[in-house]
Amino acid sequence: MDARRISPGPPLLMLFCCGQLLPGLRTEGDQSQELYNETMAQSLLDFHERTAQIVWNQFTEATWNYVTNITNKNLEEMLHKDTQRSEHMLFFGTRARLFKNTRFQDPAVKRMLSKLQNIGKAALPKDKLREVCLNEGPCLPLEPDLEEVMATSRDQKELLWAWQGWRDAVGRTLRDIFERYVWLSNEAARLNGYKDMGALWRCIYESDTLEQDLEQLFQELQPLYLNLHTYVRRALYRHYGPEVIDVKGPIPAHLLGNMWAQSWVKILDLVLPFPSKPPEDMTKIMQSQNWKPEKMFMEAETFINSLGLLPTPPDFWKNSMMERPTDGRDVECYASAWDFFNSKDFRIKKCTEVTIEDMLSILHQMGHIQYFLQYKNLPVIFRKGANPAFAEAVGSVITLSASSHKHLLHRGLLSHQHQDSEEELNFLMRIALDKVPFIPFAYLVDLYRWKVFDGTIQKNTYNLEWWNLRLKYQGLCPPIPRTEDDFDPGAKYHISANEPYVRYFLSLVLQFQVHEALCKASGHLGPPHRCDIFNSKIAGELLADALKVGSSKPWPEVLQKITGQTNVSAKALMTYFKPLLNWLVSENVRQGEILGWPDFSCTFEEKDTDKVTFLSLKLSRKQAKFGQWVLLAQSFVMFLVALLLACRLHSMATKSLAQDTSRQNTTSSQNSSKLTPPPNAYFLGIAMEPSQVAKRQWMLLGLCLVGILCSISLAIWIITQHKRKPLWMRAEW
Repeated sequence: MDARRISPGPPLLMLFCCGQLLPGLRTEGDQSQELYNETMAQSLLDFHERTAQIVWNQFTEATWNYVTNITNKNLEEMLHKDTQRSEHMLFFGTRARLFKNTRFQDPAVKRMLSKLQNIGKAALPKDKLREVCLNEGPCLPLEPDLEEVMATSRDQKELLWAWQGWRDAVGRTLRDIFERYVWLSNEAARLNGYKDMGALWRCIYESDTLEQDLEQLFQELQPLYLNLHTYVRRALYRHYGPEVIDVKGPIPAHLLGNMWAQSWVKILDLVLPFPSKPPEDMTKIMQSQNWKPEKMFMEAETFINSLGLLPTPPDFWKNSMMERPTDGRDVECYASAWDFFNSKDFRIKKCTEVTIEDMLSILHQMGHIQYFLQYKNLPVIFRKGANPAFAEAVGSVITLSASSHKHLLHRGLLSHQHQDSEEELNFLMRIALDKVPFIPFAYLVDLYRWKVFDGTIQKNTYNLEWWNLRLKYQGLCPPIPRTEDDFDPGAKYHISANEPYVRYFLSLVLQFQVHEALCKASGHLGPPHRCDIFNSKIAGELLADALKVGSSKPWPEVLQKITGQTNVSAKALMTYFKPLLNWLVSENVRQGEILGWPDFSCTFEEKDTDKVTFLSLKLSRKQAKFGQWVLLAQSFVMFLVALLLACRLHSMATKSLAQDTSRQNTTSSQNSSKLTPPPNAYFLGIAMEPSQVAKRQWMLLGLCLVGILCSISLAIWIITQHKRKPLWMRAEW
């Protein structure tokens, strides 16, 4: 669809050059502290507000046009608008830094100036900025066919084909780019006054103890993960056998139903606590009821409206991309919600399929839209979540209620009126397989990058350290040996797109904390997994009051407004899954299981990653490749020698036969007392009968033929190593 354009107004650079931005605010000339007072700061912020709405709207329009119609022309336009946005941020950010706001009275002015001073990548010089923008472009999405294989296949060889094929296609190509990007990111962070990019990312959470708080949360949640991991490992052992699964070790990462093993819900059929009572297939029910993508969005809107929240504007339904286009356009299908910074244009981009997973995904994205609507009248600087995790948690809170048995039954997606205790455990297992495995993964993704940014992880161990963290926190190993030629972190969209990820870890915990508070407000009594806030205007009002403030208040104040607490707590999440955890503990004890993966490590091919084996020697890759070609050349020389020797033998045999015939005729006519001894021949310098020489030469020719066969085999091996797909990626496997 054609993106709607808005009138951009006068070019910003013209405003800057003509001096229409407050004549007194210059980096040259008089910079006395009297000039940089609170009144002047407010004027700067007012002008920023008027210009930012134009610049951010134009950039968002250009980005939308690109991701919904991927062409080189749209890419260039997006990069151009991104450069303008960066120039805008740089212009206002450098001027905001001239103010000493510690003595200002208005807390909103102080907070806006503080946020304005952090200009991110815009601090880079223009040439490096464009390089960053090119690297940050939309990344290769996971192919639907591979996603389907990972979700539905139970053939571990086929799963390995998909798992490795994706990483070879995506991860390896990004390794050199990632190394350069780390350097540029750290340079941008230092220009913003931070030691590295990890520190800049963490500053958004306004906490000096963020890293310690995250580790503490993980430790509180670990018993739940360990018990689920142990139970799932035993179930996979029953299915795949001891050749694939070690019941005391880590789980191979390709067997868990997801390309990154961050959600295990697709293997529910293998791990269901009570297989005789399988949950109803809600996707099949939706399809049998002829659900369409538009109906799924309307269903999400119905939930939002039932809470008394703001309705989505008419343009949302006209401008959003709710399905994959059928006009041949190449699009980025990764689901996302968009704020166009003009207080009226909000959109969702999603290639919707009629599945229960996509239904919940739409609810999540509509939660983002509701956040945009609630804070749309705030200054642009404050049009964000209280922190990045809040924005993610809002949509997930809605999905927790929408996933409840009560709500699904009410909306006609379930037919069984009641759940017994066994069915309830099956229900909790489904939710847990989606949520709990994400705990360690969402934590380690940024833990890894923070270590890369601060230099703890060096470039020559990028892949090794990635798998060390995945073993430590997730208890997973690669299904085949990996090397430093691989770059498996890059196969994850958010790493290749340079998107901070720790917000997902925090939002996972926050969503249960907020869910518990909203359930209490709605008057729900009973276990939290049975709660449905649908139709609760009180819960909706409590939520709206928190969303309206955007990022204008510190996030602990916003959290306190909803929950009465100022700290993120894992207690609500553990309470939600308490019935399942109790059952898992009992089941693991009954099986005599060992929690975790003590004393196990992942096999990582060639930790000295620059060395390979060639003829039992440890050589560099270049040396080994050179040796292979030398050996091949020597084999072909042997082939030529053998060919020449064969020709010579044939010639000598023919000549010898003629000489023997002539000698017999001459001997019969001479005197018997004057016999002439036959002439000697030589083989390797040794005189012997010609017949013996011929025999040994044929033996030598045979050895040369063996050498030729070896050379042909070696040639085939070298060619296939350079040209073919691995054995497990070929159809005949």
